[in-house]
Amino acid sequence: MEDNLISEEEAAQYDRQIRLWGLDAQKRLRGSRVLFVGLRGLGAEVAKNLILAGVKGLTLLDHEQVTEESRRAQFLIPVDADGQNQAQASLERAQLLNPMVEVKADTDAVESKPDDFFFQFDAVCLTRCSKDLMVRVDQLCASRNIKVFCGDVYGYHGYMFSDLGQEHHYVEEKPKVVKGSNEANDGPEAKKPKVDPSETTMVKKTVSFCSLKAALEVDCTNEKAKNNLKHIPVDYFLLQVLLKFRTDKGHDPQPDSFAEDSQLLLQIRDDVLETMGLSSELLPNTFVSYCFSEMAPVCAVVGGVLGQEIVKALSQRDAPHRNFFFFDGLKGSGVVDYFGSK
Repeated sequence: MEDNLISEEEAAQYDRQIRLWGLDAQKRLRGSRVLFVGLRGLGAEVAKNLILAGVKGLTLLDHEQVTEESRRAQFLIPVDADGQNQAQASLERAQLLNPMVEVKADTDAVESKPDDFFFQFDAVCLTRCSKDLMVRVDQLCASRNIKVFCGDVYGYHGYMFSDLGQEHHYVEEKPKVVKGSNEANDGPEAKKPKVDPSETTMVKKTVSFCSLKAALEVDCTNEKAKNNLKHIPVDYFLLQVLLKFRTDKGHDPQPDSFAEDSQLLLQIRDDVLETMGLSSELLPNTFVSYCFSEMAPVCAVVGGVLGQEIVKALSQRDAPHRNFFFFDGLKGSGVVDYFGSK
């Protein structure tokens, strides 16, 4: 990460953020380079948030072409850009959001990139990628202490995952504890430490994350897991089904093949849950009606959370989510949960 000084122009641009999380955090953010893969609706939301936050550079990587379907929830792509590359079509509007950020478009397929391509970044965010590719990149980046994020939106549902490594250091602002009085004539209550809400102090903390592979391979067959099953979000199992669909078909469920893809989703649901030793009733048949295409409001919610987590991780300010965030648009609620080895 580059140790760049903040210019007067940047200080004015990022004044609100500097007041919110401090100059040191903004300097760390300003020295960070991020790779973002997949420029659909979720990608546009996260790219916008990172550019406005003021990272050093953002590379938008996507080899797919713009279609009417792909730009429905994608506000960075002009309406007349059908047939163009998605990353290239998003570049102009993305750059206009903040001229101080170096925004680049890469039209290659992420699968074609050599290992050392990822080593130039401080954080890598993967969307619309296969499970195998995400696991490969996560393992690759872990060897170089590069932060990895994954996310997707499927209809009313969305998720994000983060792997910040074995030791992620951050600071958190806490109310200052004031020592109690030591006067002999003071009562016992006066001698107890008290929290002064008007004063704060910065506390350094460290947290450990597990790999994506470990998080997706949680054993649900043992007794402890079965007893805790009611505490696991249903969206965790939905994600397993949708990632398997993407692996088998090479794409996500398509609205123009709803009947065919719905039947395949139900079959994959049965296979995945049976392999995990779970009943198919855990994921009712109705789930197939709510996981097609991207919905702009869901992209905005998940993109907001994902963008915020990347900013927090790079700035090393505030406690990160550890390690999954699931959003259910039908319930209008999100949940943070941890899967994998502690």
